[in-house]
Amino acid sequence: MHVLRLLLLHLLALLARPFVRQPARQVRRILYIKPDHLGDLLLATPVLAALRESHPEAQITALVGPWARMVLERNPSVDVLLVCPFPGFERADRTKHKAQSTTVTMLYSLCFVLCSRVKPYLVLLKYAALLRPAGYDLAIIGRDDHWWGAALALLAGVPERVGFAVAECRPLLSRALPWNPADHVTRQGLALVGASNQRPTNKQQQTSFTPAPSDLAWAAGWLAAQLRPGERLVIIHPGTGGPAKHWLDDRWSEVATALAGEPGLRVALTGGPGEEGRVAAIVAGMRGPAIDLAGQTSVGQLAALMGSAALVLGVDSGPLHLAAATGVRTIHLYGPGDEARFGPWGDAARNSVLHSELWCRPCGVFSACPRGLAVPECMERIAAHQVRDAAFAALH
Repeated sequence: MHVLRLLLLHLLALLARPFVRQPARQVRRILYIKPDHLGDLLLATPVLAALRESHPEAQITALVGPWARMVLERNPSVDVLLVCPFPGFERADRTKHKAQSTTVTMLYSLCFVLCSRVKPYLVLLKYAALLRPAGYDLAIIGRDDHWWGAALALLAGVPERVGFAVAECRPLLSRALPWNPADHVTRQGLALVGASNQRPTNKQQQTSFTPAPSDLAWAAGWLAAQLRPGERLVIIHPGTGGPAKHWLDDRWSEVATALAGEPGLRVALTGGPGEEGRVAAIVAGMRGPAIDLAGQTSVGQLAALMGSAALVLGVDSGPLHLAAATGVRTIHLYGPGDEARFGPWGDAARNSVLHSELWCRPCGVFSACPRGLAVPECMERIAAHQVRDAAFAALH
């Protein structure tokens, strides 16, 4: 299948090139393609800032998934924000089909497989036709292995297409940079901007997120109602999309108890939809008070609240990247994830990472431990006292 795809992509590159416009003398319209979710798109905000700095007169269009558009809705580096349901990046819930009969389930599975094979190419043709009239001069493929995005830029007629020399992407690009799969994704993105550079870029740019005024007002009201004068807020966000990235609930309870017992600190636990049970269990295991906010905030409200906190703690997740983007001090617990590639970008003194030294990490498998452990050893080895001590060190 891999070899067949490579052959088809090479054929597509040959057939589509006669329909690609000639490169413009000046880059006036830029298309930045980034299909990822919350955390990865936040890690791309320094890239967009560098792109704006290097092409100050160009119109920058960001094409993102509908699941992440809120990240860039108020980003000053983006002129036009478009959404695309990038195939392979949806997080659909198919559990509703479990109760059906075996025959119906088999038919559904067969239809799903057939549609999943064809749909990516139909979506590709549709969005290429929609983008072509805009006349983009430059496209940057913001994810290193995203051959679909590279094909989209080619079929949309973009003359300059910059990405990495991954086997599937290389034939579709006009400029393919050497690919280091161990490099941090933000540094990779900055390299792409450098390849199309007209002016020097600021590589010290931090990740960024701008909450809406209504979200800032909500956070201000919440803080006024919940905190006494002089109190500081500490937020723990224990949830994440990959089960293998979770830390132990009783250890979060221990850390939260220690923080709640410190004079002048108030502890709140946050979580997205579906994480209410985990947060409730952590709060129930505490020996002290805490505020349970799981499922009660939007992304913007969460960002505004995190930006007003003294410290945010959590595992490898989008919301922890959101916290880092607000400028608050953060502590990230990494297990199967690779902090060298996907860790917080910016001041290491303000965004610290805790992880265990283990021969098999980072494995990059988030659904379950590849070794069959109910609790991944890489997470189990992070002791409660390590997190507690790091938290108090960050607060003092």
